[in-house]
Amino acid sequence: MDQEALKTNLSGLERKILVLLNEHKTVKDELRGLKLENQELKNDLKTRDDQLSNFKNQIKITKIVDHINPENGSASELKRKVDEYIREIDKCIAHLSR
Repeated sequence: MDQEALKTNLSGLERKILVLLNEHKTVKDELRGLKLENQELKNDLKTRDDQLSNFKNQIKITKIVDHINPENGSASELKRKVDEYIREIDKCIAHLSR
């Protein structure tokens, strides 16, 4: 091969290497972004699972209170207290979520 053909081949290889390096950087940046998004979604999912668990507990407590046999109005007082506790727990959860 003559000198000119070698220079042309070398120049072509350099261009291809630059293209590959740019593509590699782009894919690497995209991967970094996707990993960050994945972590955010996992955090959101955990938060929603925690909220769902709290709602389920509230429903259970409400059902318990609703099924208590009233004795001289004590059930309504107990229900009021439990509801008050639930509101207070919700406030604490909201505060901790910040």
